[in-house]
Amino acid sequence: MRRKDWFGRVLPALGNCIPFLGLLPSFSAHASDIPLAIIGPHEYDLPVDFKPFNVLVQYGDGNAAGVTYDSIGRRKGQGGSHTWSGMTKYVHFRSFDAIPHVGFAFEVIQAESFTLAGGQNYGGLGPTIVGPAAWFKPNSHSTFGIQTFMQTPVGTRDALSPGYWSNLSSFMFDYEWKHFSFDGDLGAIVASTKHKTGEHSYSPGNVFHSNLRFSWKATKLVEPFFAFDWQNTGGMHDNSVNQWVDNSSGREVALGVGAMLNISKHFSLTGRYSHSVDARNVPETNAYYMKVVYLW
Repeated sequence: MRRKDWFGRVLPALGNCIPFLGLLPSFSAHASDIPLAIIGPHEYDLPVDFKPFNVLVQYGDGNAAGVTYDSIGRRKGQGGSHTWSGMTKYVHFRSFDAIPHVGFAFEVIQAESFTLAGGQNYGGLGPTIVGPAAWFKPNSHSTFGIQTFMQTPVGTRDALSPGYWSNLSSFMFDYEWKHFSFDGDLGAIVASTKHKTGEHSYSPGNVFHSNLRFSWKATKLVEPFFAFDWQNTGGMHDNSVNQWVDNSSGREVALGVGAMLNISKHFSLTGRYSHSVDARNVPETNAYYMKVVYLW
């Protein structure tokens, strides 16, 4: 398929490929961002056999977490916060003649964050995330691939720094019908041990997640969609005293609705609102998401 044939059709997918929003969970759940929750329709409707090109994406989300979920899933009107997160992402896409019918991408993501909580407000840059993705198309209507990324342990301030390296890997898929599309991912996050001078050593729990999107191709301009996001986080282990940290494991299911605007073949906007429907040991998701994509 030549570039001009799919340039406009898959602009949303090319911009959305492989995002991650939010820091990894720490000692207790402090942010309700589910990994890869920012993805939109056609996220993985990706091309093969194309000439190299580039994408710049700006993501953003705001979450007004007025309540938190306790260890048995009850909602409590305490411990919430307002957070604003963003990601600036550069992606280089290319294919190789020696590996036909397979697409590749490499990207660099810089996270940004601002939080209002407990009478305090702070913000800055979070960790940097880098890594590749590869995919193939079993047929002209479907895509299947894998992506893997490394996240650095530090941001511009301690509150935005996980304190450990982590790997984010997931399988991704997409299937296109004439008037509908369905795509998503299934992945895991594993982390190294957290060490900090003068403090205990911790092993963060593994995170498993899935993000599914089902959209209706209403018009060439507007595409409404439904979102399902899930995460399950294992407990954190205090290696210094050989015991598990209380209430450090968690889970969450969030549902949302949104719309994609395909303004031109080079530019698109996507917006969505999502809310928790089931959770444990996390602030609620009461969030809006936005994405701006420019392709050249």
